Amino acid sequence: MGRAHPPKTVKLIVGMLSSSEELFVRACRRLAQHWGELEAQGVTFPFDQSDYYEPEMGPGLLRRFVGFRRLISPRRLAGCKTLSNRLETEFAVNGKRLINLDPGYLNDYQLVLASTKSFAHRIYLEKGIYAELTLLYRRGEWQDLPWTYPDYRLPQSKEFFLAMRRRYRRQQRPGAEKSSLIPLPAVRETI
Repeated sequence: MGRAHPPKTVKLIVGMLSSSEELFVRACRRLAQHWGELEAQGVTFPFDQSDYYEPEMGPGLLRRFVGFRRLISPRRLAGCKTLSNRLETEFAVNGKRLINLDPGYLNDYQLVLASTKSFAHRIYLEKGIYAELTLLYRRGEWQDLPWTYPDYRLPQSKEFFLAMRRRYRRQQRPGAEKSSLIPLPAVRETI
């Protein structure tokens, strides 16, 4: 019989969509107040793989990924999505979002995203939030799954996730800084 063990901590990431780079900065500041300082930001690139968000958010959308320094318990993913939804609403104008914030985490072998939408490949967590296995790490690279979003398949996205995985693995070494699993206090702006 196998024995249950607490989960290892994971690296929190957020995928952001907006037509405003300034809004990326403002959102990062707000997220850092809740989750601690940013560790890395990926390159900003055009989000032209889908027009799904255009009716609500308009044309000219940009994609950026960010990662946080502190590690978290994977049990916190649903709470992270609840907070990101609240921030999207705060930044909205006339009921339309100006930014989309998709939290997720990565570890040695997977990238998992939070979602409010149920589907065959998503597992219910709590409070109306589901987890989706989006990418697998195998044979030295991130591998797509049939449902992996097109922008998560791009080389610049996977380069960011590889860099975050390397940072994560360094944090797992004996003697490396470990994260507290309690809510993080507000921090000074580092962006």
